[in-house]
Order: sequence, then structure tokens, then C-alpha cells
Amino acid sequence: MILRGDPFGWEVPAEATAVAIGVFDGVHLGHQRVVRDLATTASGRGLVTAALTFDPHPLEFLAPERAPQMLTTVEQRAAMLGECGVEILGVLPFLEIRDLDPHTFVTEILVLRLRAAVVAVGENFRFGRDRGGDAVLLRSMGDELGFTVEIVEMVDDAGEGGSISSTRIRDLLHSGDVQGAARLLGRPFALIGPVIHGDARGRTIGFPTANLHVPDRMVVPADGVYAAWVEWNGVKYPGVVNIGVRPTFGVSQRTIEAHVIGFDADLYGESLTLHFVDRIRAERRFDGIDALVAQIGRDRDQASVLLAEGDDSPGNVEVVS
Repeated sequence: MILRGDPFGWEVPAEATAVAIGVFDGVHLGHQRVVRDLATTASGRGLVTAALTFDPHPLEFLAPERAPQMLTTVEQRAAMLGECGVEILGVLPFLEIRDLDPHTFVTEILVLRLRAAVVAVGENFRFGRDRGGDAVLLRSMGDELGFTVEIVEMVDDAGEGGSISSTRIRDLLHSGDVQGAARLLGRPFALIGPVIHGDARGRTIGFPTANLHVPDRMVVPADGVYAAWVEWNGVKYPGVVNIGVRPTFGVSQRTIEAHVIGFDADLYGESLTLHFVDRIRAERRFDGIDALVAQIGRDRDQASVLLAEGDDSPGNVEVVS
């Protein structure tokens, strides 16, 4: 169940819940561990596992200049949290709750609307008007109102670079390290968007591409060429993705173009998901179309090998290779 809109009008669950609160952007390995542990607690106590997330990110209103690009849409988060055991997801519209004082937030949303018996939050969690509440206050209110609070520490990356965080994953993607991002996410990073009309230049040189539209608020990996699985209608196909401005053609607009290997169909208007597996090379300018075509052929062959070797494919989809 996904609860959206005005939280004061949410349907009250029939049973008490164990609730995790956070943005959960990316639903990375740290998030997954927290939610799965909470689901285990909920099961042992006969509770329903729930989560609260925010849309849009609070910083888009509190400090727009510091607001991060997002790793996942709300729909992606809902699906991933569901795989971790979340049965109820509440999507809090930040503008409608930003002026609630901490006491009102807890009593009206956590206690009355979600019937929270257990609440799990990060050690840096803040809530209520002007960020006036913290995890310590929440625990104190839980003692008063009849719910327990679990304060969760950051999950360490097995000693390989520090704590797992959405910020760190964004930094890896901005540098083109999609493998490093996948290691922290527990799966390949994915972009979702509709196919829009391009200039059809790829088709004229023998490599037709689908041009993906992705909102500005979403993270896009660094410019370059990537091996990726291209998912369409529950089926994934091997592909090679170019992100950049296509300098050989003197283009300045950044595009995301996917060439689906061994597949040629009109995908305009269809929704595709690109699952990034590895970076093949940086984008660069070539001295003429022939040199570019030859390199694209090598990129396609390398992508085929990388995808066949790793098979870092998304679950629950049919594989075509």
C-alpha cells in the first residue's frame, strides 16, 4: 500500500506498524539492512512493516542550492522497499508537513495515522518545524506515547571506503564509476524515462539509438560510453549507452542514447530502464564519421562481452541476449 497526498487524510492501517523514516534515496545496501532488520522485528511482534519517505527532497525547499539530484524516483523506491519487506509506504509531501511542530508530527502522523509501535531512524534524523526534533527527542516522546525507537548508525562499507550513503553513490556516478555505485547499491544503477525523438543520426550510420528523457532532478552518470542492460516491457536486452554532447557532430546538447544490440524497433514514446553495468570509455571527438563508426562497433562488441561475463542483470525480467 502506498499512502500519498495530505497525510491527515491517510487510511489508518488495521494493525500496528514498525516504521522506518528517511528519504531512502537509492535504497542502497545500508537502507536495505535497516529495513530488513526492522521487518524481522515487525514479524516477531506481529506488526506491519512500514516506511516514511519524502517527495520532493526537503532540501529542495529548505536550501535549493544544496538539494541533491535524486538516485531514484518515488516509484523506484516503493518497489525496492517492497522487496525488503515494506508493506505500507507513506510518501510525505514536504510542503504540507514542514510547519508541523515535532509533537504534532509524532502524534498525528506516527501515532494516529500509522499506529507506530516501533520507529527506526538514523542517528542524524531531524524532524518538525525548523528541524526542531531529533532522535533523542523522538525516543523520549516514544516513552511517553507508547512506541519504541531504534536509532540506527551508518552502515560501513566493509572497510573499503567508509560509510554507505546516497551522497557517496552520487559522487561515484558523477565520476563515471558505475561499478562502484552498483557495489554500494547492491544492484546496477538504473535510469528510467520515455524515449523521445532525436535527430536519427545513429540510424544513418548503422547504429540506431533510443534517446531517453530524464528529468533534471535525477542523477545521470558522467559523460561516456557504458555497457548496460536495456529493459523494455519486462524484458532486458544488451545495450551500449552514450551520454554526452556527441562532439564529432558538433552538438552541444547533452543526450542519453541507448543502442540495443541486435534489436531494431520503433521505441518512441515507450518507457525504458537503463541498468548501467560498466564504463567502456570517455566520450571523445573523432576525425570523421568512419572513425566514429569503427569505434562504435568496438564499443558494441566490448559491451556484449562485459554483459555476457558479468550478467549483472536486474531481477524479475526476461533476458534476451
